[in-house]
Amino acid sequence: MDGGGRGGVYNPRTVEEVYRDYQGRRNGLIKALTTDVERFYRQCDPEKENLCLYGFPSEQWEVNLPAEEVPPELPEPALGINFARDGMPENDWLSLVAVHSDAWLLSVAYYFGARFGFDKSDRKRLFNMINDLPTVFEVVAVYAKKQTTEKSSISNHSSNKSKSNTKGRGSESQMKYAKMQGKEDEDEMEDEDEDEHGDTLCGACGENYASDEFWICCDICERWFHGKCVKITPARAEHIKQYKCPSCSSNKRARP
Repeated sequence: MDGGGRGGVYNPRTVEEVYRDYQGRRNGLIKALTTDVERFYRQCDPEKENLCLYGFPSEQWEVNLPAEEVPPELPEPALGINFARDGMPENDWLSLVAVHSDAWLLSVAYYFGARFGFDKSDRKRLFNMINDLPTVFEVVAVYAKKQTTEKSSISNHSSNKSKSNTKGRGSESQMKYAKMQGKEDEDEMEDEDEDEHGDTLCGACGENYASDEFWICCDICERWFHGKCVKITPARAEHIKQYKCPSCSSNKRARP
């Protein structure tokens, strides 16, 4: 058997050669069931005839019809793997193919052992070398679990990001609404202030009230005055506990 096909002249004769043959075929099968799984899945069309999954010493794989020669040159893989593809969950189907692939790999390795007369010691050594490697089934199971975890992580990340964005937009909208509401309240207060003092006349100059000017009310006569008319600034007004207009101040001084 050659490195890439089912027929040829390549025949491993020592324990080490049979083990290398096993490794190459195993690696090819693992590729088909993990990194190349989408291509493998497409090739296993249930509408086609009985298909088998082959692994080669060159670490390549192939989905093909079984060998026509009877008996075959080598033990054949499980027949009709494509028929079960759509009848079960994908991961379960891949696990089933992996189990049959492990059985096929061992049958090929021990076919060579029997053909070339491996004794008990050789067979035990070959088995121990093979047994130190994870099975195809074990590798496929770990790979499937990792893929599921990554998909779940991506999904959760997208969900959290979406929630975060929604929350951010909500907070931003609330802030905008609060600012607009605050501005409206302020405008309403100014309008009320305008309505309340619109007809008020300055007790000194007689001009109308204006919202952009500082006014102060006399606590005695309760008349309003422009700050500039009575020489009172906003800063000075803050320190006056009770304001008396010039008229009220002079009336108090004029009393006996």
